[in-house]
Amino acid sequence: GDALPLQRFLPPSKQPVPASCTAACQPHKLPSRPLLRPAKVCQAGDAYTREKLKPQPTRDLEKEKRRLQNILATGKDEVEDEVEQVLIQKKEEEIAEPDRFEELINEIQERREFLAEMEALGQGRKYQGIILTEISQKLHEMEIIDKERSEEMRKIMTKAFPVGNKSNLQD
Repeated sequence: GDALPLQRFLPPSKQPVPASCTAACQPHKLPSRPLLRPAKVCQAGDAYTREKLKPQPTRDLEKEKRRLQNILATGKDEVEDEVEQVLIQKKEEEIAEPDRFEELINEIQERREFLAEMEALGQGRKYQGIILTEISQKLHEMEIIDKERSEEMRKIMTKAFPVGNKSNLQD
């Protein structure tokens, strides 16, 4: 029930700690008087001086002037025109992307090749049902796309070449 001893005695089998560690491991003693500098010393240094604020323009003033002149002259902002041009370019880039119909054709071809490889390895029966189901799904999706395209073409053709009334044909 007594307090533990403050010092521990090491058994003689352990080697003594080197002298360099003993100095670094000892607790630090606080100085007898605080190490504060007088106010005059602090004020004499650069601690209380502020840097002068040098504002710099955040935007191009000439460009801003041209933009405002254009708004007053034409009533339109140049930025709006640029945004419209960017949107038109994005639409053209989207059209250039591969067609979904072509993607489906490629996917069907890949599945057929896979099935042929599995049959060559003797695993054809294992994958045949799955692959044929996937191919039929792709074919169904292709049929839907084909119907949509043919409907669009029909609409375009009727607009381009309207069928006249019977009264117009008789005249």
